[in-house]
Amino acid sequence: MNQGMGPGSDFGERPERAAIVGIQETAENGQASVIITLTYHDEEFSGTASGSAAVSARPRIVGEATLRAVESVTGGRLQLSLDAIATTDLGESRVAMAQVGLMGSSEPLVGSALVQTSDSATATVKAVLDAINRRMAQILG
Repeated sequence: MNQGMGPGSDFGERPERAAIVGIQETAENGQASVIITLTYHDEEFSGTASGSAAVSARPRIVGEATLRAVESVTGGRLQLSLDAIATTDLGESRVAMAQVGLMGSSEPLVGSALVQTSDSATATVKAVLDAINRRMAQILG
């Protein structure tokens, strides 16, 4: 008996997803630049974003760079916008959240990730990926 979530799927089976390889951040003259590198099917894809070096701007820059890397993974088949990014306390945990817009869709994509050991950049990347992983799998599947 098939107990999966869809036709032909096994319950424990998960599609291959893009994984974080690196987060490179630089700041100079009040400007910050972030390069996010993802791996998918043994290939590396990068995305870059820049903006104010203010600490409050960092999550948005990381999120934008992540979206550019994802667009690279999909060969431009996904056109994405970062509608909102935030980090908040949830009980005793800290959580990064992302709301992503997909061109051609009025429904926002939402994702979240726990912040581990005060590494909010990695949590931000994971939240963005969480928001778009299903769509990315549909495009790449």
